[in-house]
Amino acid sequence: MFIEFLIVFTVGLVVGVGLNIVICCLPERIKISGNLLRILKEKCQQRKVTMLLRYILVELITGMVFVLLYYRFSISVAFMLFAYLLSILIAVFFIDFYYKIIPDELVIAALPGGIAAFIYNLFAPFGVYGDRAWWNPLAGILPGAGFLLLVAIIGMLIYKNEDVLGMGDVKLFVPIGIFLGWRMCILALLLSLLAGGLTSLFLIAAGIRKRKDTIPFGPFIVSATFITVMWGRDIMVLYLK
Repeated sequence: MFIEFLIVFTVGLVVGVGLNIVICCLPERIKISGNLLRILKEKCQQRKVTMLLRYILVELITGMVFVLLYYRFSISVAFMLFAYLLSILIAVFFIDFYYKIIPDELVIAALPGGIAAFIYNLFAPFGVYGDRAWWNPLAGILPGAGFLLLVAIIGMLIYKNEDVLGMGDVKLFVPIGIFLGWRMCILALLLSLLAGGLTSLFLIAAGIRKRKDTIPFGPFIVSATFITVMWGRDIMVLYLK
């Protein structure tokens, strides 16, 4: 068992190396070419400690996520699908945290995995959603993306020029909804709103952030999605009791 976990962790570390390249290059639109190593080296020299710690953190987190997914799903289609989704979401987490943007490229990259989950669910008993209803993943788009789009529109009407919610957050919930289905998507949405709201209140109360400061919502969506993937069904069962 230890050897299996070690292998999965190592695979996660390797994926984390690739994610570091994406996190470094995508926000600044740096082309992945022969000059990539030189660019990364220059960045590390400019911000040695910060960049090094971030690289290590991304790789360790990815490795641990893979291990936890393996513990939860073993080697299965669900494991591969969720490993694909969460790898992309780890990149989203750090890019939104540091640059306050969610690149469309990452949202688009997540969609093929969601489509694969949708197709798999049509043929596999209980699929990855707990039932074989073909409309489940499609309905999953509505609670997250639909609700946040409504919030964004209302916010723009009330505050005029101020962006209450970034459209990147809205678009991100499209592949997440397809992956999770409507029930789990509602849970992920509620968890992200709860975590984001409480964190914002704490930062404002502590004087760390001002009321008008922008706090990236992407990291909360990513964290809530991870919790939902790992323990969503347990949380739902506990709630229904």
